[in-house]
Amino acid sequence: KVIRGKYKTCYTPHADCGDNVIIINAEKISFSGMKLENKEYVRFSGYPGGQRFTSAESMLKNHPERLIEKAVKGMLPKNALGRKLFTNLKVYAGETHKHQAQQAETLNLDTLK
Repeated sequence: KVIRGKYKTCYTPHADCGDNVIIINAEKISFSGMKLENKEYVRFSGYPGGQRFTSAESMLKNHPERLIEKAVKGMLPKNALGRKLFTNLKVYAGETHKHQAQQAETLNLDTLK
């Protein structure tokens, strides 16, 4: 909702009025139940036999930022606006990121309605 701008008074469904979001420490994500072992992510190269499956456990080990990116991308609209909004999301596996100059504010998710 923050990426789309739904918390702003100027929200318009067909326009990008959201904020840029920086997520750090993506490697510390946790799954409930057996999702870490059982959840699979699918990608397709476009060629016959080109469908590849990756478990959440191996994706967390190799590319933890992609887990959050895929989750957020699934929540955005499936059109040109959704692709534009997705560029407002930056995910980093560790504590460091290259956006210190923007003086980002910490967002507490408990205070949002």
